[in-house]
Amino acid sequence: MADRAHTTAEIDVWGTIVFIEVASTKVGLDELNAGLAEVIDYVRLIDEEFSTYKPTSQVSQIRRGELKIENASAQMQEVWHLCEVARDLTDGSFDPWVVKGGYDPSGYVKGWAAEACTRILQRHGAENIQVNCSGDLFLAGGYENGRPWAIGVRSPENKFEVLKIFEIYEGAIATSGTYEIGAHIKDPHSGLIAIGARSATVLGPDGGLCDALATALIVAGKDGATYFMKPELSEYKVWVINRNEDTAWSIAEPSA
Repeated sequence: MADRAHTTAEIDVWGTIVFIEVASTKVGLDELNAGLAEVIDYVRLIDEEFSTYKPTSQVSQIRRGELKIENASAQMQEVWHLCEVARDLTDGSFDPWVVKGGYDPSGYVKGWAAEACTRILQRHGAENIQVNCSGDLFLAGGYENGRPWAIGVRSPENKFEVLKIFEIYEGAIATSGTYEIGAHIKDPHSGLIAIGARSATVLGPDGGLCDALATALIVAGKDGATYFMKPELSEYKVWVINRNEDTAWSIAEPSA
């Protein structure tokens, strides 16, 4: 077997740390580092366009009514449209337009960007890839030697306790809950803090949609199980910790 080049990176952006692990037997460390450099430039560009904290960002301009979506960048228009799709699939439980201050796609963008970072790295010859945007991950190629990536979901109350481990070769996994910044997700239907679930984890092929679905399940709780009867979500898996009891429920993709 060819030598395996392997490296990691931590990028301070979006008010969090984006962690990347990447390896390849096809290209060397120089090419992997070139891919990481492109990813760093990309995530910083996403921050400049999508941040709600930077007054010069396109999202901030949209929120102030200074920029119409049809005049925004191509990727801003793409995310706007994808958020509309996610809103429809979740019956409005994910709705980035019904938030304080106006349009905020943060609940979609991290997962979407994690997938885009993975594609950049693949173009540079990376085979084994993990991109972790603070709980929104995209993975490719397994870990090594045919083994899957092992991704743990920790307790919402105890960051040192892992409650469940998912093994993933390829695709996205996103977890929402009260992990980093407390009870911050609001119910778009009521405007109040969401009380549907304590934690929601979604696995599937689309990074942005996993991110949005996990957010929606915090709002909807058990009622959100009906989303996954829709054919567009037939490939998605779900694991949800209930709000007021020490129980969980899940939905697995149909067997082939």
